[in-house]
Amino acid sequence: MANLDGMLNDTGLRSNAPAQPTIRTITTMDLRDALWRGWEDFKAQPSHLAFIALIYPVAGVLIAQLTVTFNIFPLLFPLLGGFALLGPFAAIGLYEISRRRERGIDSSWGHAFAVLKSRSIGQICLLGAMLTGLFIGWLFAAWFIYRGLLGLDPDVSTQDFLRAVFTTFDGWVMIVVGNSLGLLFAILAFSISVVSFPYIIDKHVDAATAIRTSVAAVEANPRVMMIWGLMVTGLLVLGCLPVLVGLVVVMPVLGHATWHLYRKVVQS
Repeated sequence: MANLDGMLNDTGLRSNAPAQPTIRTITTMDLRDALWRGWEDFKAQPSHLAFIALIYPVAGVLIAQLTVTFNIFPLLFPLLGGFALLGPFAAIGLYEISRRRERGIDSSWGHAFAVLKSRSIGQICLLGAMLTGLFIGWLFAAWFIYRGLLGLDPDVSTQDFLRAVFTTFDGWVMIVVGNSLGLLFAILAFSISVVSFPYIIDKHVDAATAIRTSVAAVEANPRVMMIWGLMVTGLLVLGCLPVLVGLVVVMPVLGHATWHLYRKVVQS
């Protein structure tokens, strides 16, 4: 972590906040309250927030289409599942809207993009690049697992692929190994990003400080954070069911809720 601190601080942005802020202990009631506040934020500005969040499901549909077009169907599930790793980065505009509403200042839709002009945008992009790296790493790992265990012909049909996955021993091994490894990637991404982006936007800290704070929040509240992770996963799955359209509502609500969770767990 020391090497990471040095690398991130070399980018030129120094933290204006303490290296390690006070982390509060939260309960499941705080999770419910964060979600409720996220819903209230969404209702206050539903039209433009839905427009912003539309980018996420559209990207998911395009990913699904590309897997069919280029005949890489075995990567469809890893792509859609791993795409959730980028969710915290995709929601940066929503954090800014919640921040402005909390302070009682103008929170019109244009301010969701104002974060791109923030003096912390370099650190935001750096952290986003880390999550993107995890996403790419997960895709490579999933592909190697698939090739090592099944290794079907490139022109395999969808029906034959699904039959091999669900009716063969190697297919079941691939499911178990792939999901287990995917869980590790998800835990790592969740730990470093659960409150890091809101913290950078709020306090203009460097990415290293934000990551340390996010990990500390998870360590201080392991059970509650596990429940939060399961809640996020469950809501994303529900949002994906109607051809990803539900994400137009789920994404902004979760984005706003993440801001309120940050405010509960990190003492300013």
